[in-house]
Amino acid sequence: MTEVTLMTDAAAPAPTAKPHLPDAARVTSVTHWTDRLFSFRVERPRSLRFRSGEFVMIGLLGDNGKPLLRAYSIASPAWDEELEFYSIKVPDGPLTSRLQHIKVGDEIILRPKPVGTLVHDALLPGKRLWFLATGTGLAPFASLMREPETYEKYDQVIMMHTCREVAELEYGRQLVESLKDDPLIGELVGDKLLYYPTTTREAFPRMGRVTDNLSSGKVFADLGLPPMNRDEDRAMVCGSLAFNIDVKKILEGFGLTEGANSDPQQFVVEKAFVGDGI
Repeated sequence: MTEVTLMTDAAAPAPTAKPHLPDAARVTSVTHWTDRLFSFRVERPRSLRFRSGEFVMIGLLGDNGKPLLRAYSIASPAWDEELEFYSIKVPDGPLTSRLQHIKVGDEIILRPKPVGTLVHDALLPGKRLWFLATGTGLAPFASLMREPETYEKYDQVIMMHTCREVAELEYGRQLVESLKDDPLIGELVGDKLLYYPTTTREAFPRMGRVTDNLSSGKVFADLGLPPMNRDEDRAMVCGSLAFNIDVKKILEGFGLTEGANSDPQQFVVEKAFVGDGI
């Protein structure tokens, strides 16, 4: 596997005084995974309660002094004492062009009203749970893969994640590898979690888009699983709008029905995912 050099902010000196932001959350760590991807953690407001898989609005003040906010899935599980986020860097993006420069001690705006469809309550009981993601669409599943309920409800959990290059898989790879040794959920995870990372541009042992590997049946053959069926399989989808539409058609082709918080079914799609324009 390609070796990745991580650049992690060490403990920083006390920042110079800045205007206090509304709904402020202080940054506690920042990791730059590639020149296009970074993750960061912030202090969790004591009053914030959320379900693993939900998102909140976060941001910074714009040049006009007004909040510039975007929806970000919370990548940390509901039990975590901090909040983690995983983001793309867009050079000309109104928000990420600024957000990518945050440092330990800085503040971001965090609206404490979590919502979202990628939650266990939106799915009917099943045997296998599929997490289907591209790029930073992995974020809500980073939360759900660390949620005990995920392994209590399902016999198998399959994480399919596709990126263009190998280095872009590193955040997810490290997270998955750490789970079995996690003191809280390691025993629950056991051998239930099947990780299926692929690339679309750089050579890698497994390649191809999530959609292609599902449609061709390659992922089922590789993992020794039966094709999806509505009685046993449940799925959650998070990626670009085009990805979501394509995967939805494929899941419906397997006989699965899209659900919501108010109408639990066989799969759900996160429609608030932030793509390349942020």
